[in-house]
Amino acid sequence: MSDNRVSFHIEDSIAYVSLNRPECHNGVDEAMIVQLINTAKRIKKDRAIRCVILQGKGASFCSGLDFNSVSKRPSIIPRFFIKLPWRKDNMFQRVALVWRDLPVPVIAVVHGNCFGAGMQIILAADYRIATPSANLSILEMKWGLIPDMSGMVTISRLTRVDIAQELTMTGRFFSGSEAVEYGLVSKVSDSPLETAQQLANDIAKQSPDAIAATKYLYKKTWKKDTRAALFWERMVQLRLLFRKNQRIAMKNGLSKGQDKKSFIDRSSF
Repeated sequence: MSDNRVSFHIEDSIAYVSLNRPECHNGVDEAMIVQLINTAKRIKKDRAIRCVILQGKGASFCSGLDFNSVSKRPSIIPRFFIKLPWRKDNMFQRVALVWRDLPVPVIAVVHGNCFGAGMQIILAADYRIATPSANLSILEMKWGLIPDMSGMVTISRLTRVDIAQELTMTGRFFSGSEAVEYGLVSKVSDSPLETAQQLANDIAKQSPDAIAATKYLYKKTWKKDTRAALFWERMVQLRLLFRKNQRIAMKNGLSKGQDKKSFIDRSSF
């Protein structure tokens, strides 16, 4: 069994993050939670990274929380469940929510099984590309539980309440193709990693400041009232106007494909 629960490397400004417990379908244990959170922190500090591809090694993306491991170390429940007063989330919630809170887009590549904790992690990504035959489930009902790893923050942005309730109350399995119909997966592909890489490369060509601002803008405005949405449009645009990357994008847009300049590393957003 690998002690390195998460593998990480950067290629052409794209960070590849892989859940790395293939022998147990990437079941999430205490060490994986800590390593995923620390990996996201590392990505946030590296301003040269333009996009993240999140995937699972082996036969599945993630089979959910490793209850066998948790039962052997029951102290993880109170330690990871209790929220510190100055934080918005506990550790169980943070392992998913850190991907939504990164300033760069996160693309989840889904194959094989994606259950419980795995579902909540991919729901916090910006895009989810799955194989048509991927096997997904909001599986917490099997254990007499509800999804509590930030799923209530993310699922409401993607699907209808009746669909969310039905999938949660039954814990039934559904395919990648069905997940697209429900709005829980962005698209299906027989080669989801290649599709994710193409999307990541397209994103990486754009102004990193504008990409970060777009993610921040939608986070602030999605399903908000008109006044709030218009306020955040103005505020975010003001942070972009006349900055170096915005001036580069303007020059590139006017150059008609000739002598395009490279963007500088993204600024914090």
